[in-house]
Amino acid sequence: MKPRVLAVRLDNDGDVLLTGPAVRALASAASSVTLWCGPRGAAAARLLPGVDGVLVHRAEWIDPEPEPLDRQAVTALVDELAEGSFDQAFIFTSFHQSPLPAALLLKMAGIGFVAAISDDYPGSLLDLRHRTPDDQHEVTRSLGLVEAAGYRLPPADDGRLAVLVPETNSLELPAPYVVVHPGASVPARAWEPEKNRTLVKELAQRGDNVVVTGGPSETALTAYVAGPEHPRVTNLGGATDLIVLAEILAGAEVVVVGNTGPTHLAAAVGTPVVCLFAPTVPAVRWRPWGVDHVLLGDQEIGCAGCRARMCPVEGHPCLSTVSVESVLDAMDSIRLVNTQGGPALAEAAR
Repeated sequence: MKPRVLAVRLDNDGDVLLTGPAVRALASAASSVTLWCGPRGAAAARLLPGVDGVLVHRAEWIDPEPEPLDRQAVTALVDELAEGSFDQAFIFTSFHQSPLPAALLLKMAGIGFVAAISDDYPGSLLDLRHRTPDDQHEVTRSLGLVEAAGYRLPPADDGRLAVLVPETNSLELPAPYVVVHPGASVPARAWEPEKNRTLVKELAQRGDNVVVTGGPSETALTAYVAGPEHPRVTNLGGATDLIVLAEILAGAEVVVVGNTGPTHLAAAVGTPVVCLFAPTVPAVRWRPWGVDHVLLGDQEIGCAGCRARMCPVEGHPCLSTVSVESVLDAMDSIRLVNTQGGPALAEAAR
């Protein structure tokens, strides 16, 4: 009898998207897969192939802006998990996160098999304690966990990121176009607004159609980056949800974006990425997966791996050294690959 499986990924949309291949491996042999996620990852969770249901609850031990622990809310969560009658649970984490608080709640809910990657001694909280090297991509890390329990991707599944996105046709954009996404959920991962603005201006002046995207909290940023009204520049800051953004990214020739959720959304719809990658976290773990991409930014800087949300170094040197010209060159190299069969660009390690 196929098991009812609970997958757990409690951080942001991009992290949830990177768990997608592992979720599909679970779905290939489970009767159903429910994904427990936090509110910051719920939109992506609802787009993943293989997910039959989504349970949303903020994890106070994961969320970057945690609320005080509410005993009644936690008790209600345990009851809800118990009502799901799950046979197995897989807790997906990044290297710096502990799976053990979630494992405790899952055991309290009566789930008989709980699996996670854990360096810390888990006692009786984990039935499968998987160990993995530090320097591997998040996709590989998650797949390794489910493979240790006997789950595999189907032979026809190439292991790339994927989303189920209905065609809304809600926006008519001039084709062909490129996308510039200047914001980031973590400020330390964002390129300077001034350089994004100059990039958009240069692209428009040389005849490219440019779509500037951003979330509801980034409307002032996208308005600044888009600059004065121009027939080749479309500012969609605050005008798209994740579904519409996925459709926009899918239609783009190339996306310019930092190390943030839309990087992985672009990869999930198969669009090449010029990634302005601030090495607050290692690129080997979070670089674009399975699509042509170019990484820009000083990956060898002495403060690499700082995990800072706000850059503590004056001038933000890991990204400030990236020039507009180097971004334009990277975009052109990606277009050459796509249109003339030029030499293949770097792909995420797989």
